[in-house]
Amino acid sequence: MSETVLFDYWRSSASYRVRIALNMLGQDFRPVSVDLLAKSQKSSEHLARNPQGLVPVLDIDGHAFTQSLAIIEYLDETRHAGFLPSDPLGRQRVRQLAYAIAMEIHPVCNTGVIAELMRLAPDPEAARDAWMQKFIGDGMAAFERLLDNPTTGTFCHGDVPGMADFCLVPQVYNARRWNVDISGLRRVLEISARCEALEAFAKAHPDRVKG
Repeated sequence: MSETVLFDYWRSSASYRVRIALNMLGQDFRPVSVDLLAKSQKSSEHLARNPQGLVPVLDIDGHAFTQSLAIIEYLDETRHAGFLPSDPLGRQRVRQLAYAIAMEIHPVCNTGVIAELMRLAPDPEAARDAWMQKFIGDGMAAFERLLDNPTTGTFCHGDVPGMADFCLVPQVYNARRWNVDISGLRRVLEISARCEALEAFAKAHPDRVKG
């Protein structure tokens, strides 16, 4: 069987999600750092792996996969992991929650967008910080309201952590990093704390994997 390799970056939210999923499976993998600050993701070597010039890229089962949620769903389908519920309504809700972060908050706060914002702004750092606080703050407040649902349990959906939780924890990390006030988001904080106490999540934390 070929070695599983994850091309990632320690602070990448998308990579963080996939690390959690792999850890939840107990899947051994070899991490290979792609330094986003050094723009290694735009190297010809990495573009051969992913023409979008993004991380993560997961080499597993003889294939190279991109896009964190597509990777997580592949792992779920091939390993019967339970990252999404078995019923269509449950799967829809978990996707809804995951997409609210991965497709709404994350893209406007990605490194490429922020680099362009800073290039155009007269005070780059102030513009960056205000942007992060605005979009992460608004997005997380909406996520808190989405959690006001009977199917929310110990975790985002029910009592087993899944794909929505894999997205939530990295976004809470980003909120704290950018000094976003999430102190009033009770469900977000309670669920995130439960996740962070699990070894699969703790082992994936950026501070644990920074190399």
